[in-house]
Amino acid sequence: MELAKAYSHQQVEKRWYPYWIEREYFQPGPGAGRHFSIVIPPPNITGSLHIGHALNNTLQDILCRYKRMDGYKVLWVPGTDHAGIATQNVVERQLAEEGLSRATLGREKFIERVWSWREQSGNTILRQLRALGASCDWSRERFTMDEGLSLAVREAFVRLWEEGLLYRAERLINWCPRCKTALADIEVVHEEVEGHLWHIRYPFVDSPSAGLTVATTRPETMLGDTAVAVHPEDGRYRHVIGKKVRLPIVGREIPVIGDSFVDPEFGTGALKITPGHDFNDFEIGEKYGLQKISIFDEEATIRPSAFAQDGQEPEWLKRYRLKDRFEARKLVVEELTEKGLLEKVEPYRHALGRCYRCQTVVEPYLTPQWFVRIRPLAEPAVEVVREGKVRIIPEGWVNSYFAWMENIKDWCISRQIWWGHQIPAWYCASCDSAHIMRSGQGDFILTKEATPIVKRQEPESCAKCGGERFVRDPDVLDTWFSSALWPFSTLGWPKASEDLKTFYPTSALVTSFDILFFWVARMIMMGLKFMGDVPFRDVYIHALVRDQEGQKMSKSKGNVVDPLEVMERYGTDAFRFTLAALTAVGRDVRLAEERIAGYQNFVNKLWNAARFVLLNVSEEVRSEPDPWASLRGCELNSADRWILSRLGAAVQAAREALDGYRYNDFAHHLYQFTWHEFCDWYIEMSKLSLSGALGDDRRKTQRILLVVLEQTLLLLHPLMPFVTEEIWHGLRERKPEDSIMIQPYPRPDPSWLQPEAEKQVAFLTDVIRSVRNLRAELNLQPAREVPVILFAPPPELEFLRAHEPYLRALARVGAVDYLMKGDRPRGAATAVVGPVEVYLPLGGVIDPDEERQRLTREVTKLRDELALVHKKLANKDFLAKAREEVVHKQREKAEQIEEKIRALSRGLQRLEEIH
Repeated sequence: MELAKAYSHQQVEKRWYPYWIEREYFQPGPGAGRHFSIVIPPPNITGSLHIGHALNNTLQDILCRYKRMDGYKVLWVPGTDHAGIATQNVVERQLAEEGLSRATLGREKFIERVWSWREQSGNTILRQLRALGASCDWSRERFTMDEGLSLAVREAFVRLWEEGLLYRAERLINWCPRCKTALADIEVVHEEVEGHLWHIRYPFVDSPSAGLTVATTRPETMLGDTAVAVHPEDGRYRHVIGKKVRLPIVGREIPVIGDSFVDPEFGTGALKITPGHDFNDFEIGEKYGLQKISIFDEEATIRPSAFAQDGQEPEWLKRYRLKDRFEARKLVVEELTEKGLLEKVEPYRHALGRCYRCQTVVEPYLTPQWFVRIRPLAEPAVEVVREGKVRIIPEGWVNSYFAWMENIKDWCISRQIWWGHQIPAWYCASCDSAHIMRSGQGDFILTKEATPIVKRQEPESCAKCGGERFVRDPDVLDTWFSSALWPFSTLGWPKASEDLKTFYPTSALVTSFDILFFWVARMIMMGLKFMGDVPFRDVYIHALVRDQEGQKMSKSKGNVVDPLEVMERYGTDAFRFTLAALTAVGRDVRLAEERIAGYQNFVNKLWNAARFVLLNVSEEVRSEPDPWASLRGCELNSADRWILSRLGAAVQAAREALDGYRYNDFAHHLYQFTWHEFCDWYIEMSKLSLSGALGDDRRKTQRILLVVLEQTLLLLHPLMPFVTEEIWHGLRERKPEDSIMIQPYPRPDPSWLQPEAEKQVAFLTDVIRSVRNLRAELNLQPAREVPVILFAPPPELEFLRAHEPYLRALARVGAVDYLMKGDRPRGAATAVVGPVEVYLPLGGVIDPDEERQRLTREVTKLRDELALVHKKLANKDFLAKAREEVVHKQREKAEQIEEKIRALSRGLQRLEEIH
């Protein structure tokens, strides 16, 4: 049983993950007991592991490993999402490289091609999650388009239809002209842009020399205007309500209407109404029965049929025919200028919606779509959060959840793509023959008048006419529809499976805030609807991972961190520890490579501590079946009682932090205990006992070293699974099946807690630290012993005298004088620790004058160096041209130099005090 001199994460990580898989430790196993279940937010099959995935799955894995060790039967369901639009785009790009398109392949062949791509490349991210150490039950891996989940999607769709919660209607929806599909409201990303406000005069029909001037950000859509609206109480326009204006360019007569929606302060106070291309205008159009003219086709180019009458296109249309919307804008502005109808153009900042997938500007588009009648589903989903049946952590997101749910609109769930769950609706080829057409790609186009027949399977005959020929709806469902069923469909629903009975509702969901509405809210709605219970008890929402400057990571900024590269360089355990340590509730993660390197040092510290224990604990002690039991009859010294008490406090703090989803506190407590208490203090103190300097039982100290290290490994395992498993097997002879991951997670033992021992050792270490600080300030060689004089009341002197071996060994102290009163020594460095005065006589130790000169030279040199750095940071050209990380490093350098100057100045001040 040996541990290598240096820790090699590459070798260790390759060894243990297959071991865990082979022994089926990630499976919950049969039988009764406490259960903990969680479903992975399914990554897209197009994806590879990015920093957000790494954070999300690290946090989930910490929970799962903790609960598994705490005696729960843990099920963590992995899987992937078919990612309709994203996956279709990937495969279409491949086809384009081959000179093909989906239209040339046809729907069936194209879908075969996507399945083929998925088999070859679609599981990349799941393989990468294994490298992260994710302890998912891979035997239960699911895919949103596998057979079971497809059955669940059809069942959910049909039930919603049967209960009147689904409908098909022509509505104005968000349309992506590039992806050629509808988008839900929350799939549109809004950004503020610098645009223009065009002021256009619409002449009155009965008085062409006069007219109404409207202000618009989209002059091209005026071709589809069907009214102009003013506020009914706006004195400027009250007299023109009911009159008609002539639409410039087109020549169509349109009414002036009065409606309180109009803001008199915006633009001119007169609003052009385009029901076919603006959501607010659509509502006004519904209210007043206005015609809805859709002037663009699916590619957002001018659609001639929108203006043709009796098959004839008007003369004015030639200029605009099949022009892109942005080209049409230029042409409209040109013609308005030519006609003298463009009164002015002014800068205007406004919101612009883009497709969340491809960033194309979204177009409001009038088309038949499928919708979920959402309010009956949303109301119960609001109540379960109000009642605490679903707990959202941090609570700051609760109000955002309520605000969105209480203002929710019907959910457009149909998408005009091929890859996805095709809608289970058919149309009778006889009854609906007038409403069924063919598209250029071979798909059927169904008008708004077509009557859907929604079934779990294709109908055999039409209930109306008895016909047996049917056309299936070509649309597929929004990817988020199948994802909304994920917590129960992955467990077997609609079948009453054992997994569904055992593990639903799931225990927790770990996700990022950006899909709170896309996914979390919809899962709550669907879980309540189909299961009659919430899908999870807790929702932990973590923040974004940003760079060290707080900037969002992006390829264009060059600040993206590749998790796989980081894990290869620093080790997975160091990377996981870093992510957890930086994850504070409600605060973005600021990731710097220096932090990862720092936690790699922590892994190495743990490794070296384990090597020390292995080298200093006898085979006899390591062979004892229960070192805890062997300790019971031993006499423990202050350091022993202190470290066991600190271990008990660490166990309690670790459990409380994890139970409260305070990952950063969890990591912090274990870091402090492992590095600063166990390694820095107890291991150093134990060397005195092991050497015989204290005259106590060496085997007792060996047992404590072994016990504390093993408990520390158990505490750290959820954070750092690989190194803890390696050390666990290296410390003692164990059976192959004795993995650390199935050992009980430590529980606090009240008998460990020794407040008095903690107080005593804290006092002792403070005294030792004060001597160390004096030595450092005076630049004394570490190996050189120094005399110390201590003035203190009798109890403190008695305690320090009893623990003098620690003073001598850990502060490199030679002779110690213990005094209660008397004159304080002159020419000595001094420090105060509570009631204790510490004096370090310097006669014969250093030459004060020589030391003063040395420190002065060092300070002068550093101040010159600092002046150069400040000069660079004051240079505006440098700040403007240098990369952010370069500027950041210069600022860090300045801080480090300033700290060195402060330390040296303290040394100088100390010498002045002595003088």
